[in-house]
Amino acid sequence: MISVRRATASDQERLGRYGGALMRQHHAADATRFIQVEHPEAGYGRYLVSQLSNPDSLVMVAEDAGNVVGYVYADVEGTSWRDLRGPCGFVHDVYVDESVRRQGAGRMLLGAAIEWIRSKGRTQVVLWTKTQNDHAQRLFATSGFRPTMTEMTLDLDSGGGSRA
Repeated sequence: MISVRRATASDQERLGRYGGALMRQHHAADATRFIQVEHPEAGYGRYLVSQLSNPDSLVMVAEDAGNVVGYVYADVEGTSWRDLRGPCGFVHDVYVDESVRRQGAGRMLLGAAIEWIRSKGRTQVVLWTKTQNDHAQRLFATSGFRPTMTEMTLDLDSGGGSRA
């Protein structure tokens, strides 16, 4: 049975493994847009654990029979003039191990993050999703999210540039 709980420092290795997998997944989808570093697990794990004491950040893990099988990373943010939005919660990462996908872990993690964001007084939740990740987009849409922006990337070193 899958359950969710707040992450602890002892989850660092698994958080790093899943953060590295998320990085590789994005890089595989578009190697010119998403960075890839050698052995990202240690750095990603350290970063996520560093957020555990931040009162404006949340890192939770999903467990199945005592084994960590996924995580969510979110925070609350103030008004962003750059993004043209007011104060909100931002879901940065949702990752679930392939062995337990479609068993509700992602929905549980997302729901826990949304409730935490609500408890912080925010009335809006924003997230970004990879263009080619149809499964995640379905999860987000069935959770009430709507598309609001499309990121577009121009790689100048590959011959792109203004043709206007």
